[in-house]
Amino acid sequence: MHKIVVIVGPTASGKSALAVKIARKFSGEIMSADSRQVYRGMDIGTAKPTKKELAYIPHHLIDIKNPDENYTVAEYKRDAIKAINKITKKKKLPILVGGTGLYVKAVVDNLNIPEVAPDPKLRKKLEKEIEKYGLNFVFKKLIDIDPEAAYIIDPNNPRRIIRALEIAIKTKKPFSAQRKAGQPLFDFIEIGIRWPKNTLDERINKRVDLMIEEGLEGEVKNLIKKYGRKQQSFEAIGYREIIDFFYKKIPLQDAIELIKRDTRNYAKRQMTWFNKDNRIRWIKNEQGAEKLIKDFLS
Repeated sequence: MHKIVVIVGPTASGKSALAVKIARKFSGEIMSADSRQVYRGMDIGTAKPTKKELAYIPHHLIDIKNPDENYTVAEYKRDAIKAINKITKKKKLPILVGGTGLYVKAVVDNLNIPEVAPDPKLRKKLEKEIEKYGLNFVFKKLIDIDPEAAYIIDPNNPRRIIRALEIAIKTKKPFSAQRKAGQPLFDFIEIGIRWPKNTLDERINKRVDLMIEEGLEGEVKNLIKKYGRKQQSFEAIGYREIIDFFYKKIPLQDAIELIKRDTRNYAKRQMTWFNKDNRIRWIKNEQGAEKLIKDFLS
């Protein structure tokens, strides 16, 4: 089996920077495992690699969809496997990096992901419940039938909640139990970056402030102008709060604080997910990662 390196961790932990250093040292190419970086034009709010990083090292599975297009986990798995095969043909090391745990798991565990067709009637019914009773009511509905979904689904993202309920109701099985592991396709080492909570919170807050400085407000404005504001991709953290600033007229500072809060909560969910995987080798520094990879490749 081809060998691949996997780098995981919560948002703002430094995964992308480490991946670039590893790729340069071990002659590798990088595949994003980030469910938001697949969308063109969503750059600042998703902390995509810089132009300098992209020039140094080839990156895959970034900017492959427009924000008004859907992209499923099954599609991601298919595209990631193609990318890995393409990289290994060039005798380069594939490095899978990102914080979307389900994307990573789909590849390393060769998940069999059933395709469930959308049900417009059911979606409308759930949307009406959200309007009448609030998003938390429908989220609790999901957690009642699938407690594990609390670690996977963003409680502030209505589209994700509706989709998870749709799958659970249509298949009569919990959303989190839909994915069955198959025979491994690759030999892999999984390396994780984690920080003390206070340190990670500070890193998140600084990153959000930097996004605002770099022009997140203008990025969102341009995306809305091009695609309209009601796109599933715009319910991602960083985008929905700025859209609320534009349309619900909340103060910009309130939107910024909401982005920080929602990102901190997301990081917590990510760590809950990753902590369940005892294959992850948690590192303290770059040198620790290099040693693990050197031993793995030899």
